[in-house]
Amino acid sequence: ERGNRRVGNQCLLKLTSDAEFHQSLTVTGVLCCFHISCVTSDRVWVSDEDNLMLTDTTGVPLHRVEDSCCGNGVHTVNSESELIYIDRNTNINKLSKDMKTTTTFIERTDSTWGPRCVYWTPSTGDLLVGMHNYDTDTGKVTRYNQSGQLTQTIQYHNTGRGLYSVPNYITENNNGDVVVSVLHKDFMSGAVVVTERGGRHRFSYTGPPSESGLWPWGICTDALSHILVCDWRTHTVQMINKDGQFLSHLLTESREMGGPVGLSYDVNTHRLWVGSWYNNKVCVYRYITRQDALTDEHTPRPDGDTRYTTPRHNKTHQLNEDEHRPRPDEDVMSSSTPAV
Repeated sequence: ERGNRRVGNQCLLKLTSDAEFHQSLTVTGVLCCFHISCVTSDRVWVSDEDNLMLTDTTGVPLHRVEDSCCGNGVHTVNSESELIYIDRNTNINKLSKDMKTTTTFIERTDSTWGPRCVYWTPSTGDLLVGMHNYDTDTGKVTRYNQSGQLTQTIQYHNTGRGLYSVPNYITENNNGDVVVSVLHKDFMSGAVVVTERGGRHRFSYTGPPSESGLWPWGICTDALSHILVCDWRTHTVQMINKDGQFLSHLLTESREMGGPVGLSYDVNTHRLWVGSWYNNKVCVYRYITRQDALTDEHTPRPDGDTRYTTPRHNKTHQLNEDEHRPRPDEDVMSSSTPAV
């Protein structure tokens, strides 16, 4: 028997034909649900423009942050279940898991640049921050390590012009790409701007070819590296692949949900949390199913990565569930939508 052949327990992730409604909850303490950060499978942080609440799946309030800033993608949760959020003085704070201690993680020192959105990256433990210059109406993305030290700034297109106007929400894809929901200066249109880990522009998504533009709000990525974005123009949640190709309208405005505006994907349960613009309701959906199976370990790729394969003719993806996040040095795949 060949020494490199062994049986492994892998996870089959399959994209379903439609998103299945799982449950809804009414969140006490907010008027709408602009942004959601999952803590556990039954606890999430939800915010509107002025309030930031921790709630369980029944909608019961468990904690309220008193000094959160007015904004959209202003909070995130790290691997220690600590809340990281932008406060009213536009400092970035960290709230302990027991919610008894608040510390300043990154203090604002530049009066012209202020943070608008944050995301803690599971792959490296870094913090991504979408910044806005209120004098020039331009944006940039800054990266901080776990000690709060600035390690990277992403600001310019490959041609030298600015990448961002007003960063509204920010996240990271499984391949290390930085994904930003950007509003234009009119605040009524925008794009999903994607750069590789090193900062090179890969593509900007401005909506399906059949539709006129995009008004992007909440974004997230899933275990299959899809990018999901709420479009306020069409009141839909749109799904694109990691290279910027439109795949589907995953969700449309419904009686249960209203206009979708905030998103969070739970990688442990493969459920999508969707917040409403119109009211304080959060709806939970599932569009990826999981099935454990004993499979022969597949042949490694030339680069040695054995974690992920995509069968050619179906929608089932094999994923070693504990390793679906990239290595810190993992190369970024090239875009099929060229940067211009």
